[in-house]
Amino acid sequence: MTSVKQPLWAPPVSIQPEPVLKIYNSLTRTKTEFIPKSGRSVKWYNCGPTVYDASHMGHARNYVTQDVLRRIMTDYFGYDVQFVMNITDIDDKIIKRARQTHLLEKLRTDTTSLDGNLISHVSAAFRAFLQNELAAGLPENERLSSTETDQELDSKFIRIADLVQVNKEWRQECLKRDEKFDMNFTSANRTLLALRNAENSLKAGDTSQEEAHKLIDGSQDILILFLDEQYKSTVTDPSLSRNLASHWESLFFEDMRRLHVRDPDTLTRVTEYMPEIITFVDKIISNGYAYESEGSVYFDTKAFDDAPNHDYAKLEPWSKGKRDDGVAEASTLTKFTRRSASDFALWKASKPGEPSWESPWGAGRPGWHIECSVMASAVLGENMDIHSGGIDLAFPHHDNEMAQSEAYHDCPTWVNYFVHTGHLHIEGLKMSKSLKNFITIDEILQKYTARQIRLAFLTQLWNAKVDFSESLMSGEVRNLETTLNNFFTNVKALVSQAQNNGVTSDGYHHYEDLEKELVAKFHQSQYTFRAALCDSFNTPEALDVLRDLVSRTNTYINSRGKAVNLGVVQNIARWVGKMLRMFGLGEGESSEIGWGQEGNAEGGAVNREEILMPYLRTLSTFRDGVRRLAIDKSDSALKDILALCDKLRDEELIPLGVALDDQEDGKALVKLAPPSDLLKARDEKRAIALAKQAKKEAAKEAERLKRLERLTKGKLDPREMFRPPNVKEGVYGSYDESGVPLTDGEGKEISKSARKKLLKEREAQVKLHEEYLKSEISKVG
Repeated sequence: MTSVKQPLWAPPVSIQPEPVLKIYNSLTRTKTEFIPKSGRSVKWYNCGPTVYDASHMGHARNYVTQDVLRRIMTDYFGYDVQFVMNITDIDDKIIKRARQTHLLEKLRTDTTSLDGNLISHVSAAFRAFLQNELAAGLPENERLSSTETDQELDSKFIRIADLVQVNKEWRQECLKRDEKFDMNFTSANRTLLALRNAENSLKAGDTSQEEAHKLIDGSQDILILFLDEQYKSTVTDPSLSRNLASHWESLFFEDMRRLHVRDPDTLTRVTEYMPEIITFVDKIISNGYAYESEGSVYFDTKAFDDAPNHDYAKLEPWSKGKRDDGVAEASTLTKFTRRSASDFALWKASKPGEPSWESPWGAGRPGWHIECSVMASAVLGENMDIHSGGIDLAFPHHDNEMAQSEAYHDCPTWVNYFVHTGHLHIEGLKMSKSLKNFITIDEILQKYTARQIRLAFLTQLWNAKVDFSESLMSGEVRNLETTLNNFFTNVKALVSQAQNNGVTSDGYHHYEDLEKELVAKFHQSQYTFRAALCDSFNTPEALDVLRDLVSRTNTYINSRGKAVNLGVVQNIARWVGKMLRMFGLGEGESSEIGWGQEGNAEGGAVNREEILMPYLRTLSTFRDGVRRLAIDKSDSALKDILALCDKLRDEELIPLGVALDDQEDGKALVKLAPPSDLLKARDEKRAIALAKQAKKEAAKEAERLKRLERLTKGKLDPREMFRPPNVKEGVYGSYDESGVPLTDGEGKEISKSARKKLLKEREAQVKLHEEYLKSEISKVG
């Protein structure tokens, strides 16, 4: 027994190697193989929003796209991702917005009546705005002088308004000088109108608080700048910034959940990390890469760049020396006493009207870039696998983040892979309030569903510029969604029908060449799908794979008819649905067919009665109708029952999302689909039928009118057609017995050709007259 051995086993040779995940890494500007530092554990930090206003389509582009990438990594590739995101809740924009909102609201509260002082105040704000803001877009000869009187100022602005209205080229030149020109002009125009209305009200003796508030509200865009310039140093309450940020943070996450963006595993806020930020900055100083100057602390980019194992601006080395705040180098060196124009603030000395925290360098607050370094390091440590954000943050924000973090940890590499999402354009233009194409998430969700918006981003590469347009949404996105909807509806209907019929066998296995080809296509599609996602998350290619597989499966279903192998079709439909849910296009069980559910934000249980009752009522109403007709036993009972069946199909079930397709064997194919889709399809079908009927009726009416015209014409006796008054007196002189002219009015014989023509006309009239006489006889009969 011991001498008997198993035969040698040869390991299999792979004929199609497993695709390797590669990610477009901004640190190399190439697709590089993804290698996590620790097994399948992935540390990932994503730059979050600065919360001071409503979330917009730019946020949707960035955070929906990052959510797609995160889902692919966790739900498809199976990595254990720790996803960290920050909220910037203290920032120049937040402080300014909170302060301006407070000052405007205070003015509104303190103003109890309309008077000359308020009008003068707004007039001064209007003058300052024209000179400081609107002037940026105006040519030199149209700019407003501080020496001009109010009357001269008004006259000049009216001239500018006329030019804006009538001279398109002049306006375009203004926009080239300042892209905010249109927005500034609109604010100025609105303010001038509010001032004129207020002056008229004051003259009329109406000094009510309502009129005063109308002036404040109508000029608020201009007034907040003026108030801020005058009174910003008086605003010291730090809760104003906190409350504003808290309000917009809450709405941001509400919008993200509506877009089906998953919450981060860890959320950090800048104001909660002040002790850590101060300690972080202090250590960078100790390591020799930062210096204090007049209460502020700056990062020494030259010292860092010159140090061994350190490089400044890894993402955009060609951008070294560019200032991120747009201030000229000369003014920077004198005003902020930085050693170099490329040095940036780690800690800012406090200014009047700003919240501040105590530090070794005096009262102040963090610089913009330091916050992410501190919070990411606090949660993820001295190195992370992935850092993500919008491409507009690459320089200076992300380059500065890396520099100060590597200076703190004294390490050569803080981030292994930098992932930047591409810009968003709206109808070919960069989104901007000044270009009037600024769209909030709330506004876009009133027009499109979260699924459609996500599909729009999935159809384009995550790191490329996305052009969000009406043609994209009504074209590719709509067609793809419709194709998948129809596929799932049909497959679910076939499955439901099979389940209703019970498990039976017709004696055939139904696994022949067509099934083998489809299964082979399925497996190849799964491989190609994986290869697409391994190719730096190429979602457009992955969607094409799903679309092609669905098309092939539809062809198979149509060719097989009743002999379809439902098991093969179900497997494909389940996998397609699972991949769509993996992209975040729906929620549900991995085994179900279709998109899954949109997701219940409240996580509530299903109300069985609420779901079933509309269907049960419809069924009960139909039963009542059939019983009534059967009991009545009328001669038209069968016809009436069929009409009732049609009503059930076309009127009662469609609003419930149920479609019944009549089949040759007399059994209806039951389909479940969105009620809006079914109603639209039914109404379109009815519209086509009505149009066809209307066309038929129009043709019938045209024929009736044509016949009426012929009968009217046929009333004339052929013997009288060439005699007056049917022709002009004196045209003809003599006639034959049938009434055809022999001579003209001068007694000359009618020529042969002319007579031939007259005979032909008479023959036609004879036919018309005979037709007329027949119609008259039929009336009498």
